[in-house]
Amino acid sequence: MPFLDWVNKNQAQEASREVPYHLLKQELVYGDSAENLLIQGDNLLALKALIPFYAGRVKCIFIDPPYNTQSAFAHYDDKLEHSQWLSMMYPRLVLLRDLLAEDGSIWVTIDDMEAHYLKALIDEVFGRKNFVANVVWQKKYTIANDAKWLSDNHDHVLIYAKESHVWQPNKLPRTEEMNARYRNPDDHPKGVWKATPLHAKSGSESSKSFSYKFKNGVVWSPPAGTFPRFSEETLHRMDEGDEIWFGRDGEATPSRKTFLAELSEDGTPSPTVWLHTEAGNNHEAREEVKSFNTENPFDTPKPEKLLHRIIHLASNPGDIVLDSFLGSATTAAVAHKMGRRYIGIEMGDHARTHCILRLQKVIEGEQGGISKSVNWKGGWGFRFCTLGEAAFDEHGRINQAVRFATLAAYVWHFETGEPGQQAFDQPLLGIHNGTAYYLLYNGILGDRKPSSGNVLTHAVLQAIHDIFPHTGRKVIYGETTRLGAARLAAENITFKQIPYDVKMR
Repeated sequence: MPFLDWVNKNQAQEASREVPYHLLKQELVYGDSAENLLIQGDNLLALKALIPFYAGRVKCIFIDPPYNTQSAFAHYDDKLEHSQWLSMMYPRLVLLRDLLAEDGSIWVTIDDMEAHYLKALIDEVFGRKNFVANVVWQKKYTIANDAKWLSDNHDHVLIYAKESHVWQPNKLPRTEEMNARYRNPDDHPKGVWKATPLHAKSGSESSKSFSYKFKNGVVWSPPAGTFPRFSEETLHRMDEGDEIWFGRDGEATPSRKTFLAELSEDGTPSPTVWLHTEAGNNHEAREEVKSFNTENPFDTPKPEKLLHRIIHLASNPGDIVLDSFLGSATTAAVAHKMGRRYIGIEMGDHARTHCILRLQKVIEGEQGGISKSVNWKGGWGFRFCTLGEAAFDEHGRINQAVRFATLAAYVWHFETGEPGQQAFDQPLLGIHNGTAYYLLYNGILGDRKPSSGNVLTHAVLQAIHDIFPHTGRKVIYGETTRLGAARLAAENITFKQIPYDVKMR
């Protein structure tokens, strides 16, 4: 597979690994839920900060990155040359992929200016086999009469699965317009139906010569270049059940009666062209933003209808939705109304002037956007955090501000590759693949001095045996150990020293 190359690509490939972990500093809690998170800060640093806690947990990622067309906020430096833009995007895509669940997906809006570059870039990070579709979204429905060449009326939505062989999107609900195409001119007992072809575009070469004689004497073969959609046995069954349509006069090409009652109740697969009547448009989006901030409108918002469709297709209630270019908080607002947990990251002051304000109004029950269609009444809440200090300095030493639970999440993720979801309030962090992991840090055993209990002594080991027994392999992190190599081996213990063996930056 061909790859993109650009100036400083090597540095871009290393950036996600080199960027330091930072602490998240809670500034505000609004409402009655701590499950939703709004972060103000550089999204590269914020994404790295989330890794120990959310790696492999996010079901749906939506991002609307700067398009490199001078249309985004100044703090995203949206005047970059192509190489700089690619270097900005690459490490963020790597971290986003790490955060996605195995059955998760990422949806990226982009315009014609960078779509071809971005497609090749995501192919490289996610794997071309995980490409799902390129949706064309009608962002404008009026013609720009002053356009230099053609009127720009659409954006792209690039869709990738984390693992395409396990990802299954939801379906769209059937509309009244779709159902109106089904009729029952022959009063069939199965109800309304629609005539559909008996042939398909693909099939086995041996079936090209297929022919079938119906009980009324009509002989049917697939048209040239096509293949039979059904076997002889299936056609016989449908013929006997009066499920073949020959037209009102009996002279039409045979077709199948596809009954509405037999279609999946889950809905219909999404098309790859989304009209503004179905998925909103830029004008709607700007009006939605004006409803909560008239003094400082957002230049490039996305409509709630668009995010409603994406989140519906890509997630279920309770799943985690993430947007690392949050902008005016459309993704968070829609996820909130749809009962999804969410994480939003926004770099500039819009985190406070737009995102907080919008989410507060959502909690209060605002009725704009999709509120009426989802019967939104208000409630729930979110936490607002900023980026704190780096968790580790350039020499790998642990920042004194790091508390036990935070370091425990880092250690657990490094050792197991799993996110730290459990309540880390004891030395035993958990058991993974038969190995028990322990952390001695900040006097977790209840000693009066914070530094006490951080050393693996005979007494501390006995306390671990008494309180947290485990007969298999044990990995213990601590400041140092007073146990000799023979005793450690006899106890099946691998000791790792803090901070030197904590493999985090």
